[in-house]
Amino acid sequence: MLSASNRLRLGRDFSKTTKTGHRATSSLLVLYFLTHAQFPVAPQIGFIINKSVGGSVARHRIARQLRHAIASQLAELPTHTQIVVRVLKNHPDYREDLSQLITKVINRTGAQQ
Repeated sequence: MLSASNRLRLGRDFSKTTKTGHRATSSLLVLYFLTHAQFPVAPQIGFIINKSVGGSVARHRIARQLRHAIASQLAELPTHTQIVVRVLKNHPDYREDLSQLITKVINRTGAQQ
Protein backbone atom coordinates (compact mmCIF):
# COMPACT_ATOMS: atom_id res chain seq x y z
CA MET A 1 0.00 0.00 0.00
CA LEU A 2 1.06 3.57 -0.55
CA SER A 3 1.18 5.86 2.45
CA ALA A 4 -0.71 9.16 2.38
CA SER A 5 2.52 11.07 1.75
CA ASN A 6 3.10 9.03 -1.43
CA ARG A 7 -0.33 9.60 -2.97
CA LEU A 8 -0.94 12.20 -5.64
CA ARG A 9 -4.39 13.61 -4.94
CA LEU A 10 -4.93 17.07 -6.42
CA GLY A 11 -6.25 17.49 -9.95
CA ARG A 12 -3.81 20.32 -10.64
CA ASP A 13 -0.90 18.00 -9.77
CA PHE A 14 -2.21 15.35 -12.16
CA SER A 15 -2.60 17.98 -14.90
CA LYS A 16 0.84 19.47 -14.36
CA THR A 17 2.55 16.08 -14.38
CA THR A 18 0.74 14.76 -17.46
CA LYS A 19 1.17 17.97 -19.45
CA THR A 20 4.76 18.91 -18.61
CA GLY A 21 6.35 15.68 -17.37
CA HIS A 22 8.51 13.20 -19.24
CA ARG A 23 6.54 10.37 -20.79
CA ALA A 24 7.29 6.69 -21.33
CA THR A 25 4.82 4.34 -22.99
CA SER A 26 4.17 0.66 -23.44
CA SER A 27 1.24 -1.19 -24.97
CA LEU A 28 -0.47 -1.31 -21.55
CA LEU A 29 0.62 1.83 -19.67
CA VAL A 30 1.74 5.42 -20.04
CA LEU A 31 3.97 6.78 -17.27
CA TYR A 32 4.42 10.53 -16.72
CA PHE A 33 7.35 11.64 -14.57
CA LEU A 34 8.04 15.14 -13.25
CA THR A 35 10.76 16.29 -10.85
CA HIS A 36 10.86 19.68 -9.15
CA ALA A 37 12.63 20.90 -6.01
CA GLN A 38 9.36 22.36 -4.65
CA PHE A 39 7.61 18.97 -4.60
CA PRO A 40 7.53 17.06 -1.30
CA VAL A 41 10.62 14.94 -0.59
CA ALA A 42 8.70 11.66 -0.79
CA PRO A 43 7.77 10.63 -4.35
CA GLN A 44 4.06 11.00 -5.09
CA ILE A 45 2.20 8.59 -7.35
CA GLY A 46 -1.23 8.82 -8.95
CA PHE A 47 -3.20 6.54 -11.27
CA ILE A 48 -5.60 7.23 -14.12
CA ILE A 49 -7.78 4.27 -15.02
CA ASN A 50 -10.46 5.13 -17.55
CA LYS A 51 -13.87 3.44 -17.68
CA SER A 52 -12.98 2.03 -21.11
CA VAL A 53 -10.53 -0.32 -19.33
CA GLY A 54 -13.37 -2.10 -17.53
CA GLY A 55 -16.05 -1.87 -14.91
CA SER A 56 -15.61 -0.63 -11.37
CA VAL A 57 -14.41 -3.97 -10.01
CA ALA A 58 -11.79 -4.33 -12.75
CA ARG A 59 -10.54 -0.75 -12.31
CA HIS A 60 -10.19 -1.17 -8.54
CA ARG A 61 -8.34 -4.47 -9.02
CA ILE A 62 -5.94 -2.75 -11.41
CA ALA A 63 -5.42 0.15 -9.00
CA ARG A 64 -4.58 -2.27 -6.18
CA GLN A 65 -2.12 -4.17 -8.40
CA LEU A 66 -0.41 -0.96 -9.46
CA ARG A 67 -0.22 0.43 -5.91
CA HIS A 68 1.33 -2.83 -4.72
CA ALA A 69 3.79 -2.98 -7.62
CA ILE A 70 4.98 0.61 -7.22
CA ALA A 71 5.14 0.40 -3.41
CA SER A 72 7.87 -2.21 -3.76
CA GLN A 73 9.87 0.24 -5.93
CA LEU A 74 9.46 3.39 -3.78
CA ALA A 75 13.02 3.17 -2.44
CA GLU A 76 14.38 3.29 -5.99
CA LEU A 77 12.42 6.41 -6.99
CA PRO A 78 14.15 9.79 -6.88
CA THR A 79 13.04 12.35 -4.30
CA HIS A 80 10.92 15.39 -5.24
CA THR A 81 9.09 13.53 -8.02
CA GLN A 82 5.50 13.11 -9.10
CA ILE A 83 4.49 10.12 -11.19
CA VAL A 84 1.18 9.49 -12.94
CA VAL A 85 0.43 6.08 -14.40
CA ARG A 86 -2.31 5.92 -17.07
CA VAL A 87 -3.73 2.48 -17.84
CA LEU A 88 -4.51 1.83 -21.51
CA LYS A 89 -5.66 -1.82 -21.46
CA ASN A 90 -6.89 -4.39 -18.98
CA HIS A 91 -4.21 -6.99 -18.27
CA PRO A 92 -3.73 -9.59 -15.52
CA ASP A 93 -0.30 -8.30 -14.43
CA TYR A 94 1.31 -4.87 -14.88
CA ARG A 95 4.45 -5.34 -12.75
CA GLU A 96 6.92 -6.00 -15.55
CA ASP A 97 5.66 -3.13 -17.74
CA LEU A 98 5.61 -0.73 -14.80
CA SER A 99 9.13 -1.60 -13.70
CA GLN A 100 10.47 -1.22 -17.25
CA LEU A 101 8.77 2.16 -17.70
CA ILE A 102 10.09 3.49 -14.39
CA THR A 103 13.63 2.44 -15.28
CA LYS A 104 13.27 3.87 -18.78
CA VAL A 105 12.01 7.29 -17.68
CA ILE A 106 14.54 7.63 -14.84
CA ASN A 107 17.40 6.77 -17.19
CA ARG A 108 16.09 9.15 -19.85
CA THR A 109 15.71 12.09 -17.46
CA GLY A 110 18.92 11.38 -15.57
CA ALA A 111 17.02 11.75 -12.29
CA GLN A 112 18.89 10.30 -9.33
CA GLN A 113 18.02 10.00 -5.66
